[in-house]
Amino acid sequence: MFRPGMRAYFIPLAAGVALATSAFLPWVVVGSLSLRGVPGVAALWVFGLGVLSAVLATLSLITRRNSRHPLLVVGLAAFGITYLSLQIMPRLAGENALTVSQAFAIVEDRPLDSAPTALAGIGIYVGLVASAVLVGFGLTIVIKRASQPYLNSDPNDDV
Repeated sequence: MFRPGMRAYFIPLAAGVALATSAFLPWVVVGSLSLRGVPGVAALWVFGLGVLSAVLATLSLITRRNSRHPLLVVGLAAFGITYLSLQIMPRLAGENALTVSQAFAIVEDRPLDSAPTALAGIGIYVGLVASAVLVGFGLTIVIKRASQPYLNSDPNDDV
């Protein structure tokens, strides 16, 4: 398990655990209210992909087999989900907060206040970093193979 070639799989193991835990952290902060990612579908996908990457890394450590290609695919999927969540979720939460503040202003017969600002929480950023680490680790097999060019050992070999 601690052989020199397999010690590198502790990196995607830690990244997978961080990706899975990022689903339970606050994803959007609206004013003083923080909204966790877990009830959302995107956070459940991120949690599942984090668990999957941790399982793949653990199996690679135990069996001493390469699983960098699946880790690359899992990392790309998780990065796409978290990046889209970073772009969409704070804006949607801000629009919902504006609608609620307008509704309270109408019901209470008072002038409209400004809506609280919605910002991305730490959970999305932890998920982005963890998925970027998984993508980087998965890309090492592509870079490693490309750095070893094919050379003919026999000059008469045309194959």
